[in-house]
Amino acid sequence: MDSPDADGVLAEQLLRLTRRLHRSQQRQLETAGIAITPAQSRLLRIVAHYDRPPRMADLAARLEVVPRAVTSLVDGLEASGRVRRAPDPDNRRVIRIELTDTGRDTLRQLRSARRAAAEDILAPLTAEQREELGGLLSTLVDGDQAAARACGEAASLRRS
Repeated sequence: MDSPDADGVLAEQLLRLTRRLHRSQQRQLETAGIAITPAQSRLLRIVAHYDRPPRMADLAARLEVVPRAVTSLVDGLEASGRVRRAPDPDNRRVIRIELTDTGRDTLRQLRSARRAAAEDILAPLTAEQREELGGLLSTLVDGDQAAARACGEAASLRRS
């Protein structure tokens, strides 16, 4: 009898967990009355990470999409008052994308919904299990260096 493909089983579990997290976050957002697509929320998070408002080309490169796709996302976010297009002070031909107060508030609500969804999903785990899961996920997402940092930080917190 053939043994099951362990990596395939893990991949399926990760996909199911991701879907469950997404559904839980969507329920949190719906409860809060926030209407935003996953792509729009990703773009909003990316805009927030720039030191100065990014250009459309910067966003397209960061998202690894064609500029037209960013235009559609920005149009939707602008229509909802979450971002605004602003001329670059150094080059009037360049348009930059700025977060509005509504956009910053939406980001806070997105973070809150993500935290609530994570708390819901992680509820069955002990603090130690959560720490272990965090280290494993860091290894997969960021590589060995990030996991080493996370484990080191967790160890120093335990000693405090």
